[in-house]
Amino acid sequence: MATVEVKDMKGAKVGTAKLSDTVFGVTPNTHAVHLVVRSQLAGLRQGTHDTKTRGQVSGGGAKPFRQKGTGRARAGTTRAPQWTGGGAVFGPHPRTYGFRVPNKVVKLAMRSVLSAKAAEGDLFVVEAFNMTEPSTKAAAAMIESLGVKGRVTVVVPNGDETSIKSFRNIKRVRIITAAQSNTYDLVDNAALVLTQPALEYLEGVLA
Repeated sequence: MATVEVKDMKGAKVGTAKLSDTVFGVTPNTHAVHLVVRSQLAGLRQGTHDTKTRGQVSGGGAKPFRQKGTGRARAGTTRAPQWTGGGAVFGPHPRTYGFRVPNKVVKLAMRSVLSAKAAEGDLFVVEAFNMTEPSTKAAAAMIESLGVKGRVTVVVPNGDETSIKSFRNIKRVRIITAAQSNTYDLVDNAALVLTQPALEYLEGVLA
């Protein structure tokens, strides 16, 4: 069973925490991660795009010229697709891009991401964010103490509004609760910071 250092708000080591092998010690399945992330991003698409077909474009009610004798190709309307101002052929229409991924694949993807973060040394565990009131300054100092460059995802216990308000205005820092944890937010960062309660929550859900 692997272990990880537990740090305080100032970045000093205060102990160690054991990591569950079933959550943080699996062989990463990159295909599962790719599939789940693609599903999440597809679900974010609005799908409100729409084009008008020849039956929806206004005008074009009269036949533009007689059927024979002009030397031109026969035409019944000026709103056919080949005419300027005509309807679109096979254009996009409102649709849902999302697709479902089995729950066991979702959990496998999250385990894969957490295991990869732990193996690469990009996983940090903080004992707790002991802030009695929101403080962006204190939160930024904690992130700086870790020496991380790039995007950071911070996972806090459910209902920890003080920490959420402290971290949400820091540039390149994404703050989520343990219950909101998902594959995309866990993988899209240079470092993953968990509080001990959040770590225990994830192990309980994914074990």
